[in-house]
Amino acid sequence: MYIWQGSKVRLRPIEPEDWELFHDNDLDSEGARAADAVYFPRSEEGTRRWAEKKAEEEPQGDNISLAVETLEGELVGSLDAHHCEPRDGSFRYGIALFRPHWRSGYATEAVRLLLRYYFHELRYEKATAHVYAFNEASMRFQEALGFQLEARLREQIFTNGRRHDELIYGMLRHEFDARFGEA
Repeated sequence: MYIWQGSKVRLRPIEPEDWELFHDNDLDSEGARAADAVYFPRSEEGTRRWAEKKAEEEPQGDNISLAVETLEGELVGSLDAHHCEPRDGSFRYGIALFRPHWRSGYATEAVRLLLRYYFHELRYEKATAHVYAFNEASMRFQEALGFQLEARLREQIFTNGRRHDELIYGMLRHEFDARFGEA
C-alpha cells in the first residue's frame, strides 16, 4: 500500500505542467472566496512560474503543498498543511478542489490521507481547519470528517463587501483513530 494513495485519489507534488488547470481554476472567484480570498488576476506566464516554483520548492519544516489527482492521473485540486508546530503537535490544513470535482469523495479521501500521515508518521496530535461562516458546505465537510467546532472569530474576514466570522474546527489524533482506525 502506498501511503499517499487511497481508492480514489493520490497526493503528489505540484508539477510545472499543472499550471494550466490551476490557471483555469483561478477564474472561479466564488470558489476562491470560499477557500481563501479573491486575488488580482494572474497572467498565464505568472501561473506557469508559480507552478514551476511550487515544483522546485522543498517543504518548509512540515509545511507542504500537494496536488490531488485521481488514480487515472487527472488533477482535481490541491491540499496543504501549514502552520505546523512540532513542539505543540498541531497543524492546520486546507483543501481546494476544482469545482467540477466537488462532492465526489475526493476531498474526504485526500484529507484522510494527509491526516493519517501527520498523526501516524510525524506524531502530530491535533489538526485544525479554518472555515468562513458563509461557507456552509465546508462546515458540513469538516463535521462529516469528525472535526469539532472549537472557536468562532467574530467578523474576522472581509469579503464581498461584508465582514464574516471565521470558524475554527479541530480534530485530535485519538478522535481520528476512533473514527478511521489506527493504521
